[in-house]
Amino acid sequence: MAEHTQQWYASWFDTPFYHILYKDRDHQEAQLFMDNLTGYLNLPEQADILDLACGRGRHSVYLNNLGYQVTGIDLSEKSIAYAKQFETDSLKFEVHDMCDPYPKKFDAVFNLFTSFGYFDQEEDNLKTIKAIKQDLNDYGFGVIDFMNVSFVANHLITEDKKTVNGIDFYLKRYVKDGHIFKDIEFEFENKNYHFQERVKALTLKDFEALFEEAGCYLLDVFGDYKLRKFYEASSERLIMIFK
Repeated sequence: MAEHTQQWYASWFDTPFYHILYKDRDHQEAQLFMDNLTGYLNLPEQADILDLACGRGRHSVYLNNLGYQVTGIDLSEKSIAYAKQFETDSLKFEVHDMCDPYPKKFDAVFNLFTSFGYFDQEEDNLKTIKAIKQDLNDYGFGVIDFMNVSFVANHLITEDKKTVNGIDFYLKRYVKDGHIFKDIEFEFENKNYHFQERVKALTLKDFEALFEEAGCYLLDVFGDYKLRKFYEASSERLIMIFK
């Protein structure tokens, strides 16, 4: 019997297998992005930053090392429990649903590494952007770092295998019903597992409509972590600055 989950983002992220599969993420690239982003935003010294859907806190920890006051929130209780080992007087982690406003105002709210568009209910995308707007102080900036769905769809590797810690992960990717799917199958200790990631294929136009409905103003759009111009056909990322 395969282990399967429907509400994938609430349970897949809480498994140790998620962190095993993605353990080789590029920390140097992530740090370069944070350097470039905080420099562009010209945040005040010791600015308050909310890291929305922070996972185990890799961006939060680095931002705190840069001198910022950081709050990391995530729906995954296990990820937050792991991140709490890094807490200091200026770095806090908490379980919180990003659809709901956090009871504090920030100089910046960062939603990074395609941590958006997971929701079963379409209206939760709008609720999240409204919550970000509510979490910003008068001078604050919202940032959403999303995949560029046009680039992803055109460069999709439909099937491959990745072996990590002795586990063979079989990955299938496809576009269906306005979403990008990744099916993940593997065996561990004689038990078969199947998880599925599903992200809404939101384009820049989709985000522009959400921003307008939420009463936000889109300030700038970038196409990669070096903050170069966004091109729909060729940019790997869709990075949006708004308030």
